[in-house]
Amino acid sequence: MSANIFSPLPLPRALALGGVALFGSVGLASTAASAAGGAYYRAELSAPAPKGRFVSRGVVWICEGASCSAPRGTSRPAIMCAALVKEAGTVASFAADGKPLEAAELARCNGEG
Repeated sequence: MSANIFSPLPLPRALALGGVALFGSVGLASTAASAAGGAYYRAELSAPAPKGRFVSRGVVWICEGASCSAPRGTSRPAIMCAALVKEAGTVASFAADGKPLEAAELARCNGEG
C-alpha cells in the first residue's frame, strides 16, 4: 500500500505549520532589517555602556563603547531615551528615525528637568 503524499494535512497540523512559517519569516525579516542598518534609535552615552546588549522597553539595544542603537519600539522617543538611561547611564545625544531630541527633551530624558 503506497502513501499518498498529496493528501491534505489535518487542519490543526496545517495551522501549526503555517504559524511557524509566518512567525519564522517575520523573525528573519526583522533580523535582516537590523543587519542592514535598520536601527531606528541611535544614542551616544556619556560613558561606555555597562553591557554590550540588553533589552529595554521591548527592544534589543546593541552598544559598542558609548554608541548604542535599537530597532523601533512602541513608545515615544523621550520614553525610550529615559529607559535607556536606566539601563546604560547618562545619554549625551539621542535620535529617533534620524531626528535628534532637543536639549530640553534630552535633559528630561536624563532626569535633569
